[in-house]
Amino acid sequence: MNLIISLLSGFISAFIGITPPGLLNMTAAKVSMKDGKRDAFWFVSGAVVVIFLQVYLAVLFAQIINSRPDIVLLLREVGFVVFGVLTVYFLWIAKKPKIKKPKIKKQSKKKRFFLGMLLSALNFFPIPYYVFVSISLSSYALFTFDLISILIFVSGAVIGSFLVFYFYIVFFQKIEKKADYLLQNMNIIIGSITGLVSLIALINIVQYYF
Repeated sequence: MNLIISLLSGFISAFIGITPPGLLNMTAAKVSMKDGKRDAFWFVSGAVVVIFLQVYLAVLFAQIINSRPDIVLLLREVGFVVFGVLTVYFLWIAKKPKIKKPKIKKQSKKKRFFLGMLLSALNFFPIPYYVFVSISLSSYALFTFDLISILIFVSGAVIGSFLVFYFYIVFFQKIEKKADYLLQNMNIIIGSITGLVSLIALINIVQYYF
């Protein structure tokens, strides 16, 4: 049962993290439209390889942090402040993002694969994201830092990431207008998510002290 929870946790975490339109999924969609699905899947394969390494390293780092309750509490307090500030910024300060269409040049399959790896490696968001997710799941006894659970969680994240990329590649023409609408309202979406996270962090902090 715990392994199933680990798999679903990794899958859902990846699905939430990658679904919003970003450089990776939008590039995968554009490659598909310009050069075909096969080239797009080469690009995605490269991206997924790096995502696997990023999630695995993030969980290992979280394992080290999780063994120090004082550090976990400090991270929750820092996280509450950071996510609180981000909530205020995205909901009331930030301007609406402009939609940028990635420019795609004709390249070989090998170059597509390494382009996917490169763009994924330049995205540092997954590491702190999965550190926070795995520590949070562990604090609610939904995840344990044994090797099997870690590999299952990482596998779930990889499957979730690949599935989101697949939807962008296959259905992008149908969802392009919705994707543009989603991007235009991304500040509200991100602000709502960070607000929820900061609220959860605050509840955990209050429970610890009181």
